Amino acid sequence: MQVNLNINNQNKTIEIEPGEILLDTLRNSGLHGPKRACSTGDCGACTVIINGEAVNSCLIFTASVDGAKILTVEGLGTVSNPHPLQKAFVEEGAVQCGYCIPGMLMSAKVLLDKNNNPSEEEIKTALGGHLCRCTGYVKQIKAVMKAALQLKGGR
Repeated sequence: MQVNLNINNQNKTIEIEPGEILLDTLRNSGLHGPKRACSTGDCGACTVIINGEAVNSCLIFTASVDGAKILTVEGLGTVSNPHPLQKAFVEEGAVQCGYCIPGMLMSAKVLLDKNNNPSEEEIKTALGGHLCRCTGYVKQIKAVMKAALQLKGGR
């Protein structure tokens, strides 16, 4: 069967198998930012943005998002022009092994799209569905706060 998706601002018609999971569709399409880890929606490593909402792509049938707008970390910024979140995560040392970071970035983007001045508690809630074995989350929280300030035009 075929689905029509807008992935990272590019319209695509993709052939999928019945019952195919969005995470597999994205990875089979060459997008390796969303990661397979738990396959139960508990870790957040596969988080993408679908129609403006952070979603665990391991829990979504691709057929159910036919016609949707999907953003993965690959569409967030570029090496020469990183999104302020990507820049802040690097500057704050919030990236260690990097496995969980794409999902965290996507959840943080949804938060900042909806609230350009989040509290620390709101950031913790937004990142709450993400498991990271390398850090204590402090640097990621600082990075999101820094990006929020940068997006508002501050330093």
